[in-house]
Amino acid sequence: MRFFDLHCDTISRCQEDDKDLLNNDFHISLSRGSKYQPWIQCFAIFIPDQVRGNHACQLFEDCFHKFKEEMKKNSDVVLPCENLTDLEKCELSKKCGAILTIEGGAVLNGDIDRLSYLKECGVKVITLTWNGKCDIGDGIGVNNASGITEFGKKVIEKMNDLDIIVDVSHASDKLFYDVANLSKKPFIATHSNSRTICGNKRNLNDEQFKIIKSIGGIVGINLCKSFLSNNEKVEIDDIYKHIEYFLSLGGENVISIGADFDGADIVECVHDIEGIEKIYEYLLMHNYSEKLLDKIFFNNAFTFFKRNVF
Repeated sequence: MRFFDLHCDTISRCQEDDKDLLNNDFHISLSRGSKYQPWIQCFAIFIPDQVRGNHACQLFEDCFHKFKEEMKKNSDVVLPCENLTDLEKCELSKKCGAILTIEGGAVLNGDIDRLSYLKECGVKVITLTWNGKCDIGDGIGVNNASGITEFGKKVIEKMNDLDIIVDVSHASDKLFYDVANLSKKPFIATHSNSRTICGNKRNLNDEQFKIIKSIGGIVGINLCKSFLSNNEKVEIDDIYKHIEYFLSLGGENVISIGADFDGADIVECVHDIEGIEKIYEYLLMHNYSEKLLDKIFFNNAFTFFKRNVF
């Protein structure tokens, strides 16, 4: 099967624990992910809420160095996607296509010009916030959250100009709607589920999903247990419920996968990247066509990136 994943924190884990991307005991390794061909993976550099200022800039540099090191060291099995040619090569080859992203707008340290630098580094997507507050706006964990800041408005405009995709996962509801009003280009939610199916505030409400659909964006299904169900035991059927509900909202060309591997408490029945195939097979048994499954697991994300990023 073909697989395109919109979000993982594996590079940050590799940097923090000083481990290799090829073989490790994380949710993702290049060796275990190679069962999917093609496999395109968005690797996020994570900026936690407690990291701000120059520390955030340095954390990016440390993780970016690790990313480049792993790309070079494993060039026989992974290809960083810098342009459309790279992306299309990965679709046809046995190499993992690696797309660099950032989770946390604090990486800008209040400096709009850093966006141009991050573009040069190959960053294709930036998640505006984590759960807390940053220079761009408030995350979903902020009490009485506000929306976008004046600096954040400039960030959205420049990200649009640079073709860096705006990611609203983790954004407060007010920030989400501000982005919807400001962004002139499609934005996405890389790793968010349905708030109707599971009432966790990190998930999207119906209106938010429909807005992303209407502008040609995509939404990645998150495999974090607490975003899938409030029950103690979470099963593949809970993943199915979110997909089925988003399909009922007209999401056939919107739904993607944003597993959140190495950044969340992943549902045990999937466990790691090798378990993605279990979800595919479960949906196949529930009469999903192979064409629809290919959209969900690969083509929706692939098409979005071809149109809007590369």
